[in-house]
Amino acid sequence: MRVAVCSAQSYDCLFFTAANHGVGHELVFFDSHLCHETRQMVGDFPAVCVFVNDTLDATVLETLAAHGTRLIALRCAGFNNVDIREASRLGLHVVRVPAYSPHSVAEHSVGLILVLNRHLHQAYNRVRNGNFALQGLLGFELRGKTVGIVGTGRIGLAITQILRGFGCRLIAHDPQESHECISLGVEYVPLEKLYAESDIITLHCPLNPQTYRLIDRAAISQMKRGVMLINTSRGAVIDTQAAIEGLKSGKIGSLGLDVYEQEGDLFFQDLSDQVIQDDVFGRLLTFPNVLITGHQGFFTAEALSSIAQTTLQNITVFERDGICQNEVKVDLLRAD
Repeated sequence: MRVAVCSAQSYDCLFFTAANHGVGHELVFFDSHLCHETRQMVGDFPAVCVFVNDTLDATVLETLAAHGTRLIALRCAGFNNVDIREASRLGLHVVRVPAYSPHSVAEHSVGLILVLNRHLHQAYNRVRNGNFALQGLLGFELRGKTVGIVGTGRIGLAITQILRGFGCRLIAHDPQESHECISLGVEYVPLEKLYAESDIITLHCPLNPQTYRLIDRAAISQMKRGVMLINTSRGAVIDTQAAIEGLKSGKIGSLGLDVYEQEGDLFFQDLSDQVIQDDVFGRLLTFPNVLITGHQGFFTAEALSSIAQTTLQNITVFERDGICQNEVKVDLLRAD
């Protein structure tokens, strides 16, 4: 198929070109996001490949359908940036990569935990400036601490396996309990109990109406004072203003983010020569106990290779059969 690959970075071109050897799709790379202003650029492409910060609302989808697009191939697991109901109404098929390398995101989450706990980001800058004092760098052992895992799908299972090795007590919340997690000693509890007992809370749930701003003022008020909060799922799972209030009051002792609710205007581009206009994001950057990475949890060679292979396989299967097992349908909206 002739495929428009939107929001394409150099590494996307590299891994998709390599995965396409022997497959034979015609890949045309665009570095621009797909949105209202750019929707005409992919006209006449039967397939469009998009990423997390591309916008596929009703207006964009109508344009795609009118120009003959039949397939939207997400090179990610999440699909909250696509109006699935409108796509279905227009006869557009949406496929995704349900699992690429859950260990990549899980390991990044643990990296955020370790850096925040032992203040490695601050220690790094101190030593470079010749400051070897230890005041303010006190951490704690993970052994024996209670970690609350919200969402125990593939990534949640992977982080369970890692944290079990640290000797943590693991509690979790998910509408669908994982027998594999239970076999590793995970105790499933209501959210209220998870908030109240966790020293560290790490989020690995999809973004849907049930999880939108799941972590709000009410949730934070139920947490332990000084709790560490980690989010590598989707930015809008956390109410950012509520998190800032929690940081100011000391309720949240540290915050690690690989995602941000308004990241579409920031992430995956170099803005180092510009003034960032997002005042909420700017406020987050003022806290010494906040660590933000630019949605790089997936960014490993293994994950990028898997994403490219699965995405192209989805396109091949759809071209051949007209259906794909990784298609996102309306009935999946509540289940996922």
